Amino acid sequence: MQIEPFAVEQWMNAYEDHCQFNLAETCVESLTVEALLDLAGVGRAALDDILAMKLTYGAIVGSERLRTAIAALYDDVAIENVLVTHGAIGANKLVHETLVEPNDRVISVQPTYQQHYSIPASYGADVQVLTLREADGYQPDLDQMRSLATAETSLIAINNPNNPTGALMDAATLTEIGHIAASCNAHVLCDEVYRGTDQVGSGSSASIVEVYDRGISTGSMSKAFSLAGLRLGWMVAPADVIKAAELHRDYSTISIGMINDFLSAIALENADKLLERSQTITRANLAILSDWVESEPRVTWVKPQSGTTALLRYDLDLPSRDFCKQLLDETGVLFMPGSALEVEGTVRIGYANHESVLRDGLPHVSTFLQRF
Repeated sequence: MQIEPFAVEQWMNAYEDHCQFNLAETCVESLTVEALLDLAGVGRAALDDILAMKLTYGAIVGSERLRTAIAALYDDVAIENVLVTHGAIGANKLVHETLVEPNDRVISVQPTYQQHYSIPASYGADVQVLTLREADGYQPDLDQMRSLATAETSLIAINNPNNPTGALMDAATLTEIGHIAASCNAHVLCDEVYRGTDQVGSGSSASIVEVYDRGISTGSMSKAFSLAGLRLGWMVAPADVIKAAELHRDYSTISIGMINDFLSAIALENADKLLERSQTITRANLAILSDWVESEPRVTWVKPQSGTTALLRYDLDLPSRDFCKQLLDETGVLFMPGSALEVEGTVRIGYANHESVLRDGLPHVSTFLQRF
């Protein structure tokens, strides 16, 4: 089976460990184990639990404790509707391989995480891309989505909050997407790994599973919860989808690690504390980035409403991959080229790393831009 190279991952694999200022990072600044336990108020006692832990396979679908904590992130979700996976990347792939058959139509927004269009294409699906336009604030054109939704449509794939733009769909938009999907009996997969990082209000917006009965949410410990090293994610879905997904999952996962499960449960039982920390970081850092963008005549954007990333458009006659490679070689600053996200003439910046990375890295970008 042929599949397109995963452009974002290949770029990160090549350069992430060779930069001084990582402004391509998409996770909120990562926590240490010690910081997690302190934030959760459990201290070193949890380490004693780990030391006494017998490392069997553990609960196949995820421990009841963990699934209960995941379910609590949503309104009216039971643990029977939760399946634990190896990261959200595992959850997304599992949804596609469970629901998509050759010749099915799949509607995917773009830009988004490449999984959502390249994986179904590799299965022989008829993938229809719905381009999110800068002029529309990177919100989906629902009339266009409606026109793409045919009787053969099995899945609509969206990403909310959006990576790379930081655009946020509200509950009304998600509800209408559910209506469009219902018209052709399709599921809606919403990649919600950045949920909980909104710039205003409580910081957490509606989930697709709260507004559409055939909605599927994927999430993870990585982005908003700052614990990417646990490599743990989940899908929340109707019971029939969970059962079908378990059949596929048996061939690739068996179970996730017991220590990962244990630490994730501690984290999600204290989700309010972790998300408050993340919101403090993302809101302060976006203000820093906003000031910088306003001072740069060659840079424009649609200011993010949520998430940890922004798409910056630059006014230079230079392909984005060349721009980013030259910038890295000359300054040590790492961006993600927009070409990796199908948006040439732009770069993606991650602004949720430590504040010093932004404050120290952005002046180097300014100096670089002044050369042109």
